[in-house]
Amino acid sequence: MNYRQEYEKWLASPALSEDERNELKAIANDEKEIENRFYGPLEFGTAGLRGTMYVGLHNMNRHVIRWATQGFANVIRAEGEEAMKKGVAICMDCRNHSMEFARAAACVMAGNGITVKLFESLRPTPELSFAVREYGCEAGINVTASHNPKEYNGYKVYWSDGAQLPPQHAAAIAKELEHIDIFTGVTSMDFDEAVNKGLITMLGEDCDKRFMANVMSMVNDYETVKKVADDFKLVYTPFHGCGHKLVPEALTRLGIKHLLCVPEQMVIDGNFPTVVSPNPENPEGFYLAIDLAKKNDVDFILGTDPDSDRVGIMVRNKQGEFEPVTGNQTGVLLLDYLIGAMKRAGKLPANAAALKTIVTTEMARAVAEANGLDCYDTFTGFKFMAEKMNELEGAGKNTVIFSYEESYGYMIGHYVRDKDAVTASLLLTEMAAWYYSQGMTLFDALNALFEKYGWYGEKTHNLVMPGLDGAEKMAALMKSLRETPPSEIAGVKVATYKDYSDGTARDAASGEVTKIALSGSNVLRFELCDGTHIVVRPSGTEPKIKVYILTKGANAQERDANLAKYSAWVNTLA
Repeated sequence: MNYRQEYEKWLASPALSEDERNELKAIANDEKEIENRFYGPLEFGTAGLRGTMYVGLHNMNRHVIRWATQGFANVIRAEGEEAMKKGVAICMDCRNHSMEFARAAACVMAGNGITVKLFESLRPTPELSFAVREYGCEAGINVTASHNPKEYNGYKVYWSDGAQLPPQHAAAIAKELEHIDIFTGVTSMDFDEAVNKGLITMLGEDCDKRFMANVMSMVNDYETVKKVADDFKLVYTPFHGCGHKLVPEALTRLGIKHLLCVPEQMVIDGNFPTVVSPNPENPEGFYLAIDLAKKNDVDFILGTDPDSDRVGIMVRNKQGEFEPVTGNQTGVLLLDYLIGAMKRAGKLPANAAALKTIVTTEMARAVAEANGLDCYDTFTGFKFMAEKMNELEGAGKNTVIFSYEESYGYMIGHYVRDKDAVTASLLLTEMAAWYYSQGMTLFDALNALFEKYGWYGEKTHNLVMPGLDGAEKMAALMKSLRETPPSEIAGVKVATYKDYSDGTARDAASGEVTKIALSGSNVLRFELCDGTHIVVRPSGTEPKIKVYILTKGANAQERDANLAKYSAWVNTLA
């Protein structure tokens, strides 16, 4: 069926509401828009689905949600009666239609005889991961597009360990979806009927209490917080999202007396009216927090994204201005602090380890190894970190105390298997208070770490390739870099080529090929003679190629010069 036939099929379907049909009629003369919406379904991957909220096969809407849930339900049913009884936990964020989509998913699961634990209202993503584990569910669904702009929504899927789906289960769902008609192939049940039959039960306060008990168990140093509580202050913003309740609760329970929340952004609103993008990676979104901090003589700002799985911080520099701390730098600060704090509290295990992704700063490895910890790399995504944690701890080899990736995600503790901005916010605040007790801001602390471990620097470039031909352009660039890789980059020779798709490393001088620990992902790594690493990979959720520069200089000036030099080369790829 071509895109025009698919469009006509949707237009004629009795499943559409009048508003949905009118939306499709409005694009009747826009061939390009019809093609964009109906050229094919959203691809179901390990991150589930993500797209813009319009009526269409290639968009996020209630019909696509039901279709995806039917595929997921088939996979759960294939696991047997016990899996169906264990059921599915379902959560949602603050976005427009998130509750509607979550209820639609719950009704399809119930229609397939699978029990559902549905959150009564929006909750942070880590609480969904926690709920799957805590209540012994077979799987989980979270309706969220994380930090994407307001037009987007998404559908994240989790397995029984509380981590996002491993590739084999994602592939099984994708295969099921090939055979399911989006309108006639879905079995659903009326919501009230499902509740009355006991197939849908609600989650809320009980889960909050259990989750927060685990979060608070991660505190290392109540005493220092108590000592500085009369003077230490911070500003917090949830960017209109799910952190609005549990993050302030955690910080208050830590002992923070002067917590200033940005009032305009404490309002739950899926339109994110005060920001262009509700992403804590984008410092411009912190403008209201900065104003509040300056008015109240605050040095530390904390912000969580709409589903409260990512957290960003800003700190006041020597000039009195606020500057962002990158995800890489925040992770290094937190890892170094946790090692020290856990030692002081007698909580650091003898075989402690840290996990990071292949695109996360090598400074993390330097911090871990200098303090006697093992440090392991994984592919990007917390499902891979969860797998590695389970593998290491199952074998009795290591106890993982900290896992992180450069895109502002941190996982601490053993009660979740996804990034967790609630726990991370708690420990970042404890860390800021500890440095405050030493007469230091986090700006001072970061510079002290550079002096101690080396002047590492990182920069991520996003080569955006939207539209119908975007996927082709992305594939063409990866093919070109794989088949005819550069012998030098910005005048510096490449020493080693690593291809994570087949798990090989090729020495540039000798041509010798060896195996590396990781394989099975479409990622290329160029390791240069000056110690710089450049990593290239397609995004798993958005139409763009991500290029990561990981470098180190003898000092800040040399580091910054390296970043500028290699960034100029990256820009030639676009």
